[in-house]
Amino acid sequence: MTNRLTSARSMRLRAAGFRARAGALRRWAPAAIVILAVALTRVIAAPPADAAAGHAGHARPIEAKMEAKAPREAAEPIMAIVSIKSQRVTFYDADGWILRAPVSTGTTGRETPAGVFAVVEKNKDHHSSLYDDAWMPNMLRITWNGIALHGGPLPGYAASHGCVRMPYDFAEKVFDKAPMGMRVIISPSDAEPVAFSHPSLFVPKQDVIDAMPARAEALGREADAASKSAAAAKTAVATAKREAATTSAAVRNLEYLKRRANAELAYAEKILAAANTDPRKTDQAKATAEDVKQKAAAEVEELRTQIDAATADAKAKQDAVAAAAATAKTAEARRIAAARAATDAKFAGEPVSIFVSRATQKLYVRRDTHKRNPDGGEMYDTSFEVPVTIKDPDKPIGTHIFTAVARTEGGLRWTEVTIDNGDSAKDALDRITVPQEVLDRIAPTALPRSSITISDEPLSSETNYRTEFVVVLNNQPQGGFANRARSPDMRFARRNSQDDYGYGYSRSGDWYGSYGYRQPPRGQSYYPQRGWWN
Repeated sequence: MTNRLTSARSMRLRAAGFRARAGALRRWAPAAIVILAVALTRVIAAPPADAAAGHAGHARPIEAKMEAKAPREAAEPIMAIVSIKSQRVTFYDADGWILRAPVSTGTTGRETPAGVFAVVEKNKDHHSSLYDDAWMPNMLRITWNGIALHGGPLPGYAASHGCVRMPYDFAEKVFDKAPMGMRVIISPSDAEPVAFSHPSLFVPKQDVIDAMPARAEALGREADAASKSAAAAKTAVATAKREAATTSAAVRNLEYLKRRANAELAYAEKILAAANTDPRKTDQAKATAEDVKQKAAAEVEELRTQIDAATADAKAKQDAVAAAAATAKTAEARRIAAARAATDAKFAGEPVSIFVSRATQKLYVRRDTHKRNPDGGEMYDTSFEVPVTIKDPDKPIGTHIFTAVARTEGGLRWTEVTIDNGDSAKDALDRITVPQEVLDRIAPTALPRSSITISDEPLSSETNYRTEFVVVLNNQPQGGFANRARSPDMRFARRNSQDDYGYGYSRSGDWYGSYGYRQPPRGQSYYPQRGWWN
């Protein structure tokens, strides 16, 4: 009984307290709303408890005033290097760094993948399709599965879902400056380009470069002529096949008629034999039977003659088909070679990107076509791939990016960036033997912004016909890849016989099925496409 009374009293006291607080709230509603709003703002702005504890030295948001600008007039940036360790991005032109700012990369479990990328799309007012339409202004996309540099809040530590957040004003500043295809290097530690020279680096020939526009025009005309010849040869094959089919049908029809004539002859012979043995048959009946037999035999002989002639004609027509097919094959080979030469000449005026993988023992070549793709970005010409010889192939080589930053009297001025341990940059180049035919095709027309990347890694599965090379360091966290779906099955540009200047597309699933490879997991993989040199 005492407990029930005590409970009732407590309930009445609580109700009275609620009524009192409600009255106070009505009297001071405006002030309360303001106080509540301020409190909520502080709660929202504050980092999670575990994050704040883990980054006690960086709890205060980084201000835009920490951005830096080189004390000189800057040219167009050639590359950007993001340091995950220092949470900083630096943009470089041919003469050094030009802009620098703090960033926020991917948090634990959603780490920004370290590796080698390039800008594949720019969007001034991008909204995320993965994270509740989140605003990502001045976006510089580097993978099609959603990794990008963009403006965003900077709490002072790694806090994104895999992207690289830059200060809003800084992102707006670099958006217009950064060109499509600009190299973006994401390094686990601090890295910067250093001047570099080596005998293996490309040395262009100015006379070859000067002659290339005229050569490209001439080769384009040759490619058009070769394409027309190949088309005419294909038409000739189709015509020959139709004629051969007609003669084959004629032979089949004559053979049918001959079988029927043979049957009629056999029947006439049977009737004649019966007439000759039947004493009741008159001489007239026997003569009639003999006449029928003779006519049937003559028809059989005539059909045999026609079949022999038709068979010979059919063989001639089949020989004509084979000859036309051989001519068409030769014409197609010439078309492919002419198209290849025309494409090489056409894109010789574009910087070339080379990737050498120790994992696959191959060298890959790509150039940006600057041809817009309806789904966004630009298409890349995959050019070709060739086997290379790497000394001590089981020994790590590291990941090194060599970039031609400017012309010099002697050719090109190069820089080098290393982002993964292994050999020194010099030793890495010393270990690689590039086929001479590759050097002959590329080196004479190499231009500033051309690059050579050497890595222990294979190409990432995010490499496709709308990207340059995507190389992700396998020994670093890749949460930023793991938490998002792989890009949809992409078509891979590779030169084949179906188009005028070497562009052909196939879905990656079809490619793997055709050549018996299992499709690799997201993040690290290699698409071993067949090229001209295979």
